[in-house]
Amino acid sequence: MTKPDFDELIDRVGTDCNKWDDMQAAFGVSPEDGIAMWVADMDFRPPASVQRAIEQIAAHGVYGYPSANDAYLQAIRWWMETRHGWQTQPEWVLTAHGLVNATGICIDALTQAGDGVILMTPVYHAFARVTRAAGRDVVEFPLKLEDGAYRLDWEGWAARMTGREKMLILCSPHNPGGRVWSAQELREIAAFCEAHDLILVSDEIHADLVMPGAPRHTVTAVAAPEIASRLITLTAATKTFNIAGAHIGNMIVADEALREQLKRRMMAQGVSPGMFGPAMVAAAYSPEGAEWVDALVEYLDGNRRIFDEGVNAIPGLRSMPLEATYLAWVDFTGTGMTPEEFTARVQGTARIAANHGPSFGQGGEGHLRFNLATPRARVVEAVERLKRAFGDLQ
Repeated sequence: MTKPDFDELIDRVGTDCNKWDDMQAAFGVSPEDGIAMWVADMDFRPPASVQRAIEQIAAHGVYGYPSANDAYLQAIRWWMETRHGWQTQPEWVLTAHGLVNATGICIDALTQAGDGVILMTPVYHAFARVTRAAGRDVVEFPLKLEDGAYRLDWEGWAARMTGREKMLILCSPHNPGGRVWSAQELREIAAFCEAHDLILVSDEIHADLVMPGAPRHTVTAVAAPEIASRLITLTAATKTFNIAGAHIGNMIVADEALREQLKRRMMAQGVSPGMFGPAMVAAAYSPEGAEWVDALVEYLDGNRRIFDEGVNAIPGLRSMPLEATYLAWVDFTGTGMTPEEFTARVQGTARIAANHGPSFGQGGEGHLRFNLATPRARVVEAVERLKRAFGDLQ
């Protein structure tokens, strides 16, 4: 494999790119002088194997209905076993149009209007959006902050249970906090779901993006196989390989009865994969793709070190230690500023677009989330801009 050039500055402006073309409208930051550090996609090209797969389809020139893609299913099976020690079966895999769509299918198929869906907040904002749109109640279980990292709070959460809760959506590894949950923590979550008769949806989209030296990611299905009858594991190659535009992701379900419930809802909604997505995933989940990911994680770790060192040197700012993902979660409460004040400095002075903390639910107040998956020169520039924007605190 040719060594990937993650330092290449690729101009994405004007390419119908949500991350760069929409940040003016969303944050008042122009792509002409701003840095896009919000939407969770990367400013890197995927492995060459993915590009070749697309070019092969395009060269044929006929884009009819695709057949059942065995290469895609076998690639998922190979990847999960070789990278995560999880032995799956092709028949366990249900393919959705990305993991937000998969989350919506799970909620629609396995809960009723008015049921409670538990979210461990702060957490990926789309979970709450999809839950509310489905007419279900979002039940927030705030994570406990200890020693600068998020922890589970069983005592506090037990007191919040009303009996209307039917599902818990887990983000593993955690977004935006970057925690890699231990096998013991996952077993505790599984036991809680058993005790309260909850379906557990484990979103593991960031599983491949664990920093060097951090704890190893454990698949929930491996940590707690005893809850297979209530467990749905969500996986996707889209975050790992920067192919989110393919809109493809999986619900991997070992239990046949649970799987059939989901299949019926998918059939009723006409959900099926297209032609390009499965081919891209099959090309990515390969030895070449694995080598590319290893290089990517090393590069992201370098970005993380530069960002954390610079941000943590600014009085009042604290970047949470990042074990996984490429998303830095920065606490601004030490500045004594209101969210409006520090956000104005980040967006107006530093010209950086970053996600606002409250969108992630309880516990997000006083925070911004920064996407570090961009060429290193931009990370260095972002740090310098933040230092200047908060220069009066030095």
